[in-house]
Amino acid sequence: MANPFVHFNLHTSDVPKARGFYKELFAWKFTSLPTPKGVFTLIDVGAGTGGGMMQNPAPEAPSHWLAAVGVDDIEATVKRVKELGGTIVEPITKLGFIGSMCVIQDPTGAHLALFERKRGLF
Repeated sequence: MANPFVHFNLHTSDVPKARGFYKELFAWKFTSLPTPKGVFTLIDVGAGTGGGMMQNPAPEAPSHWLAAVGVDDIEATVKRVKELGGTIVEPITKLGFIGSMCVIQDPTGAHLALFERKRGLF
């Protein structure tokens, strides 16, 4: 697959409650990282695609999972999203030494994150 799902984020109204639930349910491990926008919690699922969780950035929206697809060139992909009738919900954001991400909305209203890994990283 040319553009696989590479990360899943939980946007939740209650991070501690969600951590406790998924720790008990799946034995996932968590690492909290401070960021300029608050704490981001990495999720280590063992084998497979991991993710993270954070306080829901849209408090009016219900808690939800957001999938991220890996892309080689996020700028070119964003341009293509617009050409195909999609919209940009969250603009491209640099994620320190990790890479860049943004959130798009397809023409049907579904949201998806795009993630470009920094060259040479893992």
